[in-house]
Amino acid sequence: MDRRFIMAGSKLVLEGRVSVKAFVLGLSVVTIPLIRTFFGHIDWVFDYLTETPGKIAICLHVALINGLLLVTYRGPLYKVALRASFLGLVFGSGLIISLSETSWTHFGWYMCSLSFFHYSEYLVTALINPRSLSLDSFLLNHSLEYSLAALSSWLEFTVEKLTVPELKQLTWISVVGLFMVLCGEALRKAAMLTAGSNFNHIVQNEKAQSHVLVTSGVYAFFRHPSYVGWFYWSIGTQVILCNPVCIVGYTIASWRFFRERIEEEELSLIHFFAEDYVEYKKKVPTGLPFISGIRVN
Repeated sequence: MDRRFIMAGSKLVLEGRVSVKAFVLGLSVVTIPLIRTFFGHIDWVFDYLTETPGKIAICLHVALINGLLLVTYRGPLYKVALRASFLGLVFGSGLIISLSETSWTHFGWYMCSLSFFHYSEYLVTALINPRSLSLDSFLLNHSLEYSLAALSSWLEFTVEKLTVPELKQLTWISVVGLFMVLCGEALRKAAMLTAGSNFNHIVQNEKAQSHVLVTSGVYAFFRHPSYVGWFYWSIGTQVILCNPVCIVGYTIASWRFFRERIEEEELSLIHFFAEDYVEYKKKVPTGLPFISGIRVN
């Protein structure tokens, strides 16, 4: 492992350490079915968790977690802990569903994918660029369009599961989606780690003294690897859910978003690095289909 990443890990800022503890605390929801198993059940029982006793157990668990966070943290740290524990709870719940004998298994995969993406965005930012770290680094409030897209995918999944249930049981398609999600997630996080302090969730219009043009690692293959990863991750989440309408919708919406984002970002990059970036641009593609970036005469 790269020494700079080891050093970064040993100097994880307070907010990052708090988020790790809170995420694990939320993840502890998996102990509920484990305890249930201990008292005589061989398998993790999804039915139990969706019936009244299970719902009560989960509510009590969530209340206990929130109480611990309120006692332990104050102000901004509580806000960090609350979001991280929520994402840990969603991830843990996704694991429970994924490992249960239920027709909702693929939705469990989706829950794990979505919650891990948002939490890892915050954690990796805390590692590589703590100066830019904020609650927005979770990307939970990315945009109204992003929230509406998520809601539409849940709605489509529910409606189709009720009307065309066999569509949601095409495991091989969901496996393809999971593969897309894992590859996209890995590529995006590799890009963030490679860029280090040069990475920021917000397009920068002014060059900082620490800014350098990164062309090594995954940047040797794609000019915008973090966007490539996010693009295929987002589509992969809908392939997991076997959501035909949202697969098309996410593909079009994501493509348009990243086309505009890349053009905006490359204006700044050309301003920052001039001919160096122009030469880099000539040699390395964006990585996204039919997106070449801003034109340079």
